[in-house]
Amino acid sequence: MSKLNYIRNLGAKAKKASQDLSILSEKKKNAVLKSFYLNIKKNSSKILKANEIDIISSKKKGLKDNLIDRSMLNKDRIESILNSIEEVISFKDPTHKVIAKWKRPNNLIINRVTMPIGVLGVIYEARPNVTSDVAILSFKSGNSAILRGGKEALKSNITISNLFRASLKKNNINQDCIQLVNNTDRKIVDLMLSKMSDYIDIIIPRGGKSLVKKVLELSKVPTIGHLEGLCHVYLDNQYNYNTAEKLIINSKLRRTSICGAAETLLIHKSVKKNDICKILKKLKIQGCKIIGDKKIKKIFEESILAKENDWSTEYLDSKISVKVVNNLNEAIDHIKKYGTNHTECIISKNKKNIKDFERRVSSSIVMTNASTQFADGYEFGLGSEVGISTNKMHPRGPVGLEQLVTYKYVVNGKGQTRP
Repeated sequence: MSKLNYIRNLGAKAKKASQDLSILSEKKKNAVLKSFYLNIKKNSSKILKANEIDIISSKKKGLKDNLIDRSMLNKDRIESILNSIEEVISFKDPTHKVIAKWKRPNNLIINRVTMPIGVLGVIYEARPNVTSDVAILSFKSGNSAILRGGKEALKSNITISNLFRASLKKNNINQDCIQLVNNTDRKIVDLMLSKMSDYIDIIIPRGGKSLVKKVLELSKVPTIGHLEGLCHVYLDNQYNYNTAEKLIINSKLRRTSICGAAETLLIHKSVKKNDICKILKKLKIQGCKIIGDKKIKKIFEESILAKENDWSTEYLDSKISVKVVNNLNEAIDHIKKYGTNHTECIISKNKKNIKDFERRVSSSIVMTNASTQFADGYEFGLGSEVGISTNKMHPRGPVGLEQLVTYKYVVNGKGQTRP
């Protein structure tokens, strides 16, 4: 079978499955998710063994530690997968809900009603937890999904997707609701983007800049996603030192490889030099390279002098760009020039400055006195996410259950004709 026929066969199956799934009751959906929960719990050692094979293979290929971390599963991360499943089970089915209703002068009743999107095509690198996240969210929202994960987590992805399909089979539901592309040839991605508009309704990319850029440039299908997570933290002139220190360190170093990790620190010129030194020193002690402008270089000699391209670089590593700004306006101007509309944070005690920052920064997530690492669907109470969207059109921010539906108008009449 040719690659095109292979992927179109998956598409045809997914389209048929989405039609079956669109009328499935919430009770039946939850039965599948409960079965999947038990399957993950019972087979956690099997998942970890598969993941170990993936990690060993990645190390042999010379992948960087931060990228290996993205692919790695452990007991805590399995527990997070289980927590996400439980939370999604507890959520109401977002489909077939009347979200607006009104009556016209001619007595027509207009209803705006939610409905599934159809077929999701999700292309992602590493992060085998995404296989579970997409499966549970797409299924509960009435969508079928074609998953194309990276080769660095292939064994893990196959194991998790097979457990979901086993849950579907147990409940006599079309297993093609969730299909994993087990062919890691990159040409498959090209075909998903260019030859599948008759089968896939939305493409969702999750991965590095090169993958997302490719998807945005080549896809003939509408996309949800973000190019980069170049997140900024701005330390205002009115601040609490202890709060600032812990937020900056957590935003940068909790996990450096995720899209919510801070990449640039902007510091008001009135912040005490001693406080700047203490924060930067603590970052450096924990293995973080400080890449600063000329003012930072004078304050903290151990820093590396920044180049122009550093302000637009998503490091996904233990590095941070640091710049001194004259005021809030300059900080916002910097964010607008170099940011990617992902996540920005202000650390401040000044309510006026906070409100100004919230109103003028147009990124999909704006934080006030909270770590940028909270830029995550699970942390937002969405159960999980299929990704974070920086699109100006709907949806924006973490894409969870309610963001995976569209709507239609249902019009109820009693024989009215238009004059």
